[in-house]
Amino acid sequence: MKKPFIMVSVDSSAAEPAMPRDHYSELQAFLAVARHQSFTRAAAEMGLSQSALSHTIRGLEQRLGIRLLTRTTRSVSPTEAGQQLIDRVASKFDDIDIELANISALRDKPAGTVRLSCSDNVAEAFIWPRLRPLLREYPDIKIEIRIDYGLTNIVEERLDAGVRLGEQIDQDMIAVPISGPVRMLAVASPEYWQQHPIPQIPQDLLQHSCINIRLPTYGGCYAWEFEKDGRELRLQVNGQLIFNTVPQIRQACVDGFGLAFLSDECVASEIAAGLLVPVLEDWCPPFPGYHLYYPNRREAAPAFRKVLEALRWQDL
Repeated sequence: MKKPFIMVSVDSSAAEPAMPRDHYSELQAFLAVARHQSFTRAAAEMGLSQSALSHTIRGLEQRLGIRLLTRTTRSVSPTEAGQQLIDRVASKFDDIDIELANISALRDKPAGTVRLSCSDNVAEAFIWPRLRPLLREYPDIKIEIRIDYGLTNIVEERLDAGVRLGEQIDQDMIAVPISGPVRMLAVASPEYWQQHPIPQIPQDLLQHSCINIRLPTYGGCYAWEFEKDGRELRLQVNGQLIFNTVPQIRQACVDGFGLAFLSDECVASEIAAGLLVPVLEDWCPPFPGYHLYYPNRREAAPAFRKVLEALRWQDL
């Protein structure tokens, strides 16, 4: 028979707390390891040595009388009891962080850390240009940007917000536009077009060298999507190169290694400078652009509200 999750001793006069206040740091350590699924990354985040962190977790497990983490040579994951503890207390620590941030807002200027997840092209085109003046005006606001091409669960990762295209956002999230409509463009360098025929329809791309992107949650290389007159096409193209980030794809395209399929804001300056030439534009209609999304579950901290105001799209 498994031991109870937390043992509490009760008498007629008073109840002894199951977790003394000086053990709360052990809970924070456990949540960090579970979140990162790594003692190494959790130790770095907390400014501890791996041995000290491991000792802290063992002490917590001994006090509770149950194993919270399953450890192998390659991975760390919560046990059933560990996941139950995460489900019960993780959100409470989030609430504490929010309240501390709200308390700090009683000073003259908002303060605290805002953690965002987005792709590098979004950070370059929309996030950093708008946050740069905000950070100068509010030096007590800290920004952490995680470059991520997967469909990150921002709640599980304890992020404040993420950026996705509007059509990819879950319905239980608040979504705020940070760009106008976006469209994908098939582009290649002038040198490439000097050696290859211009495609007239998307299927012609199957005869070209195309630079692919592999997304972590897509299960393979991203299929190029086209649409015209209500007809939709998805092509799995081939070529010499596969990357998992946009800047390398763009540079390889400029260097003449084939066609790339990138959003218009990624290649606007290269097209304007004549470094890239788009094709099949009539097959590339616009669609809803990028949105900042975040959970609708609590009052936003003042620092986050300032970030939201700075990033909100203004259609001037």
